[in-house]
Amino acid sequence: MKTEDLQPQFSGFFNTPHLFLNPINGLQSFVKTLDKTPVFKEKITKSIRLGQRVERFVSEELKQHSNIKILCENHQIKNDKLTIGELDCLFLDGDKQQPVHLEIQFKYYLFDPNLGTTEVDHCIGPMRKDSLNEKLNKLKTKQLPLLEAPETKSLLDKLNLKAEDFIQRIYFKAQIFMPFEKSYVLKILNPRCVYGFYFNYKTLPFFKAYKFYIPKKTDWLLDVTPNVDWKTYDAILPKLKTYESEGYSPMLWLKHPKGHLDKCFVVAW
Repeated sequence: MKTEDLQPQFSGFFNTPHLFLNPINGLQSFVKTLDKTPVFKEKITKSIRLGQRVERFVSEELKQHSNIKILCENHQIKNDKLTIGELDCLFLDGDKQQPVHLEIQFKYYLFDPNLGTTEVDHCIGPMRKDSLNEKLNKLKTKQLPLLEAPETKSLLDKLNLKAEDFIQRIYFKAQIFMPFEKSYVLKILNPRCVYGFYFNYKTLPFFKAYKFYIPKKTDWLLDVTPNVDWKTYDAILPKLKTYESEGYSPMLWLKHPKGHLDKCFVVAW
């Protein structure tokens, strides 16, 4: 994959806001702003999945800060030959070079008001497999505590650091999609993370006059642009019918007859 192909994905990632403006469940976000979108210069292969791609993008963003020094990234922690986890990023931050353990997340959540009672409860993945509650719990009980595991000590010894030297932060960006034709005021989650809406396959006929585009998974990162190969409702329907039969919930871009563009999901639930 050519380097220039990655810039739109990197820009879409970079433009996505952090999900939490305040500490959540005892977890604190790491948020440092840059004045403009950096140029992504690293070369990565097409086979790198979305999550790994985001980790490379975060790395590039961190490198833009002159007072951040990355110590290690994506370091697997093993017990004998068994991998027990991975540390996303360890770095030194600021004039005092404070050691930081950073865990990275980039998610797409559909806001289902029928789930639970809080904003966090309401956030579920498009396939209803990955909830925000589950992710926060995993960060708190598994991913962040890995720094203090006995198996991590050999790495920290090489860095001449101890687990207690570190502060722990999460880098958590997300795009939230609201139910079609409904809106909710977010008070805990960052309202700027609302990117669009979702609807069930039964609602598809409502969009009969629209044009459609189905981005591949790694292009979910992209900001919506009119410069894609738009399909008519009749042309796209067979593919969407196949997705429906498979129980798959893809991201769609929609182009209104008057030209307005939307980013959304069609769901099989």
